[in-house]
Amino acid sequence: MKRTRISVAALLLASQLGGGCASTSSTTTSPTAAVGTATTEAMGQLSTATAPAAPTAPPFRVVSEQFADVRILRYQVPGFEALSAQQKELLYYLYEAALSGRDIIYDQNYKHNLRVLRTLEAVWAANEERRTASTNQQQIGHANGFATYAKRVWFSNGIHHHYSTRKFVPECTPAYFKELIFATDSKLLPLEKGESVNQFVATMTPILFDPNVAAKRVNQEAGKDLLKTSAMNFYEGVSQAEAEAYYKKKINPKDPQPISYGLNSKLVKDKQGVVQERVWRTEGMYGRALKQVVLWLNKAVEVAETPEQKLALQKLVEYYQSGDLKKWDEYNIAWVHDTKSLTDVVNGFIEVYGDPLGYRASYESVVSFKDLEATKRIKAIGDEAQWFEDNSPIKPEHKKKNVVGITAKVITTVVEAGDAAPSTPIGINLPNANWIRKEHGSKSVNLGNIVDAYGAADAGGMLEEFAYDEAEMQRARQYAGLAGKLHTDMHEVIGHASGQINKGVGTPKETLKSYASALEEARADLVALYYLPDAKLQQLGVVPSPDVAKAEYDNYMRNGLMTQLVRLQLGETVEEAHMRNRQLVAKWVFEKGKAENVVEKLTRDGKTYFRVNDYTKLRGLFGQLLRELQRITSEGDYAAGKSLIETYGVKVDPVLHKEVLARYATLNIAPYAGFIQPRLVPVEQDGRIVDVKVEYPTSFAQQMLEYGRKYRLLPNYN
Repeated sequence: MKRTRISVAALLLASQLGGGCASTSSTTTSPTAAVGTATTEAMGQLSTATAPAAPTAPPFRVVSEQFADVRILRYQVPGFEALSAQQKELLYYLYEAALSGRDIIYDQNYKHNLRVLRTLEAVWAANEERRTASTNQQQIGHANGFATYAKRVWFSNGIHHHYSTRKFVPECTPAYFKELIFATDSKLLPLEKGESVNQFVATMTPILFDPNVAAKRVNQEAGKDLLKTSAMNFYEGVSQAEAEAYYKKKINPKDPQPISYGLNSKLVKDKQGVVQERVWRTEGMYGRALKQVVLWLNKAVEVAETPEQKLALQKLVEYYQSGDLKKWDEYNIAWVHDTKSLTDVVNGFIEVYGDPLGYRASYESVVSFKDLEATKRIKAIGDEAQWFEDNSPIKPEHKKKNVVGITAKVITTVVEAGDAAPSTPIGINLPNANWIRKEHGSKSVNLGNIVDAYGAADAGGMLEEFAYDEAEMQRARQYAGLAGKLHTDMHEVIGHASGQINKGVGTPKETLKSYASALEEARADLVALYYLPDAKLQQLGVVPSPDVAKAEYDNYMRNGLMTQLVRLQLGETVEEAHMRNRQLVAKWVFEKGKAENVVEKLTRDGKTYFRVNDYTKLRGLFGQLLRELQRITSEGDYAAGKSLIETYGVKVDPVLHKEVLARYATLNIAPYAGFIQPRLVPVEQDGRIVDVKVEYPTSFAQQMLEYGRKYRLLPNYN
């Protein structure tokens, strides 16, 4: 649960001019981005230095297309050409390993997703023919709607929205879908053994078109059976009570080095009704895909940069082959100690946001190499981790006496896969096991080139619409980019690595259950918010002015109280962990500061605004809430954690929500963004890879179809 996500709505709000990165709550902009609304071509430009005599290269277009609530972007991989041949070869093998697990995330998200995916791939050509060649406007409308649906499925790794997890349906009729099926060669359709095309249509139609079938991938509504009301494919035939009872028997809360129970398995019942785990390993569930992942990892082992990196990759292979979670811990320890390699990879079943109970993890991979220059800022913070821990407002007994091994860096992303793509994190802090972090340390990274691409895609308009006055906007234009970078750095490097759990208290997923993710993200955010105004950051040379913190405080309160609501439909409550986190923090400090008017709600010309009146007192409130959240985490106080989330993090003011949606609609900005991945192409000589080239595909649909052909490694049902 140590990953920072971002939405375009948050990204665009704080600044349209300053450079930088954003945390889950802040915005990202580019030094070259124009103020105000820009054309698609202008938004796609990245500044590059060129010799006067050289021919002018066409600008790299960052923005590819927009559909539904999504923009598709592209990112570059600067510095790749300067890597050694061995490093490039290693990255190529890790790239192939990453993409070889692509099918897994679809199956994890919903049991019918792979069949849906292969149906879309099969009928894509027939639909494109109708979309581009037909003169029948009604048919063109259906074809456009179906094409948008296919892209949404590709973007979300399934039929549920990647963020809200609610099911979306095609913008065409079931009759049109049936026409496409019968216009397609039946050999291309993902038919089950003995299934006719008519039977196939009858089965797939409600899966695609009925909004009540598998309505929510991850349900977090209090009082419901979270497993029976969620469509994710981590459990089958098992109730929430049965799952919790199963792990209560297995887990010893006093174990100082607990494995990550349930991380790499599906919980099911056998024929006798006994609950058991189907483990994800090369000779188990998902075996065909994992064997291919292992094949490429073994190739990577042979060209590893350092002995430490080689050991980590070998441990990862052993884990995939055995499914043994002790091997997963051994891998994470080896990975944390690999600090000298320029190249790196995240690969595995890692984040548990997709499981409403927080046990099972989604497949993901991020392949990267270190940006040495950009790392200086984040490293300066990581090197002072003990100071930040010692000076935290949390209780002394909840502080780590010896913060060890925080490796902080900015990375250049080469490819992302699984749950990390097309929608991507911008910050990562791993491993997740608290005891490994305490005894061996952690790695905190900022995905530098991803952040740069978000910045270059800035469309403008959000700041003018939602900031209260010119002073606030000017502060954002000057400092919000840097403030966002620092928030991400502090959230990942210091926030997730801070604090400790009391002896004899179980892990947060055991004690805080379905509220653990939101509470952990709020805790990390609060660490960042508390320290942003601290003189220590100016002493370290990473903050030039107190206005940096003010810009972030302005933005965090606007976003948490108001602008993040653009991601919800009217009538919905907040369920996603990061959104709950931000609303909890913003609403709590707003309510607690009302008596002294710390943050003021204002109305002007019928529009609502939030203005920070006292930044010092606001920092104090952030510190108070941080102290309480750390206590809840350290003591495993489920009742207090639930109360905070349900009181401040879930409910939405319907009047304000309606207003925000109306104001946002005038900006024509999609609230989410994701990426077309670069393509690595090996150059061979005498059967050996002597170089690797980077290509930048321009079509999202074509890349998805290419992936479907090349990385189709699992059966329709697993």
